[in-house]
Amino acid sequence: MAGAQVKVNGPAASASVATRILGIDPGLRSTGFGLIDSLGSQLRYVASGCIKTGEGSLPERLKIILDGVREVIATYKPDQAAVEIVFVNVNPQSTLLLGQARGAAICGAVSCDLPVAEYTALQVKQAVVGHGKAAKEQVSHMVQRLLSLEGAPSSDAADALACAICHAHGSSGLAAMAGIGTRRRGGRLSA
Repeated sequence: MAGAQVKVNGPAASASVATRILGIDPGLRSTGFGLIDSLGSQLRYVASGCIKTGEGSLPERLKIILDGVREVIATYKPDQAAVEIVFVNVNPQSTLLLGQARGAAICGAVSCDLPVAEYTALQVKQAVVGHGKAAKEQVSHMVQRLLSLEGAPSSDAADALACAICHAHGSSGLAAMAGIGTRRRGGRLSA
C-alpha cells in the first residue's frame, strides 16, 4: 500500500503509515485537486492545484481532465480519492457538462486502481465548517486553518482539499472504502 511514512512518538507505535487522500473538485474549465496525508485525527497538506482544460472541443477537454488526474496520481501516489457529487443546476446543460467532467476525473482515478468515495457538497461543508450551508469563503478559510496553510488556495483547490478532509474525517469515509457498515442498493453504496 502506497503512503507516506510518518513517525509517531509514543508507546503505541514507533512508526505508522499515513493515508494519502486525493480530493477532486470536478469542473469542465478547471478541475481542482488537493492531496492530504491523514493519520488518525492529524492532517498534513501535501499539494494542490488545478487542471485547466482551455477552449478545445468537449472530448479534448475531457481527455485533459482524465490525463491530468492520472498525472497527479502518478506524481503523488495517493491511496484513496474523494470526489464531490454533482448538484443539479438550474441549467440542465451545465449539469450534464459538469457530470461529464466528473466522470472523466473518476475514470482517471479508477484507471489507476484508486478507490473513489463520493460526497455531497452538504457533507463536505458539514465536515469542514460544521454546517452544510457554509459559504465558499468559509470553506476556504477552514481549509487554510485545518491544514495550517500560509495563504488561501484557489477556490477549486480549496474545494478539492475540503473533499479530502471530509473523507479523512467522515464517519463513513474509511469504513466505506473498506466496505464496512455499507450495503449495495441498486448498484450504489449506501450506509
